[in-house]
Amino acid sequence: DQFKDDERSTLRRRQLLAGIVSSDFVTPVEAARAQALQSEEREIQYAVLPADSFHSDAPIDPAAIEAYYQAHQADYRVPESVDLRYAQLTLQQVAATETVSAADLQKAYDKEKSGFILPERREASHILIPFGKDPAAALKQAQQVLALAKSGQSFAALAKKYSQDPGSAKNGGSLGWMDRSSFVKPFADALFAIPAVGDIVGPVKSQYGYHIIKLDGIQPGRTKTLAEATPQLQAQLKQSQATNHFGDIEDSLQQRLQDPGASLASLAKAFNLTSGEVPQFLQGSGGAPLGAASPVQSQIFGASAIAADTLGGPVILDNDKMVIFEVAARQPPHVKPLADVRDAIIAALQKQRQTEAALAAANAARTQLLSGTSFDQVAKSLKVSVDPPKFVGRGDPSVPAELESAAFASPKPAHGPVYEAVPLQ
Repeated sequence: DQFKDDERSTLRRRQLLAGIVSSDFVTPVEAARAQALQSEEREIQYAVLPADSFHSDAPIDPAAIEAYYQAHQADYRVPESVDLRYAQLTLQQVAATETVSAADLQKAYDKEKSGFILPERREASHILIPFGKDPAAALKQAQQVLALAKSGQSFAALAKKYSQDPGSAKNGGSLGWMDRSSFVKPFADALFAIPAVGDIVGPVKSQYGYHIIKLDGIQPGRTKTLAEATPQLQAQLKQSQATNHFGDIEDSLQQRLQDPGASLASLAKAFNLTSGEVPQFLQGSGGAPLGAASPVQSQIFGASAIAADTLGGPVILDNDKMVIFEVAARQPPHVKPLADVRDAIIAALQKQRQTEAALAAANAARTQLLSGTSFDQVAKSLKVSVDPPKFVGRGDPSVPAELESAAFASPKPAHGPVYEAVPLQ
């Protein structure tokens, strides 16, 4: 009954919302105004004062370092972590131990034989005459080149002289060995219809222009032999067998974890697992090479977290990795000591000092501009380059986003330009 009441309430809310949304409309005047606003442009000229050009060698006050550290405790907080020892088995490791019998190979080959068909391949050369501005002239030239090729002149020499295909012209027009799928349809149809090696056809029209095509060789289509298909089949069969055995190994590991004398080392040896350690496996982000490893996280940091020296797992990671683990030590969440982050704080305070100095210089420049000094003169005194004024639209990627926002938020100039000092990221 409660579910039904909740569902009725949800349906009523959806119906009300749909009615409001469906009744929304914009008048032609509003639409035109919105379009006009969106299409507006502002003429701006600006100079950027890089913060790092205001470098100061004055030492940072220790009290300022301490104050910054106290104000940014959250930035230096380290979440709970553990010293994690683990042993893992990958699907690839299991596949490497699998064996495939000759009978299994033959059976798989017979079943998948249709997938081992090699299509007919042809070796070809061509001369491309693009349409250009005059398709009729291009066709005429292609016909003339075709006549020269059929008269016995060297096809390679003609390709180097006339072909506009940058990939093949320098090689005498050679395209190498390819199957039908490698060419656009008109070209493929013409090439694979040529009856004999050495024959030349054309002009063949495609979206690229007119082609003169010479057949240089034919490899008939065929089916791979069992020997040729064996490497691919072996890999597929081993992977399939490994996938089946992977689950069996997981079940066996789960049972062995319950043994009183089970240890990470003994289980790693018994199941050929690869051992490793993550000295600082963090809550939330984990640690290399296991990554975040959510299933491991839940067993280590969850409501029923495992105790130290207690085996956890097995868990499956990325569908192809099985892991068991133990917690060697736990570190509670803590804030990094000031000594560890002092250099980073000094760098941040120096950057802050530079930014404030750059902004102060920008405000001083604005005062000069308001007093009548030209923009170019102010830029020159600050030793920064400045481009000529230009119009920019909303969302123009050629100017910083903060600058664009300030330009469109500024009042319309009434008695000369509007000047602003704008902090950038």
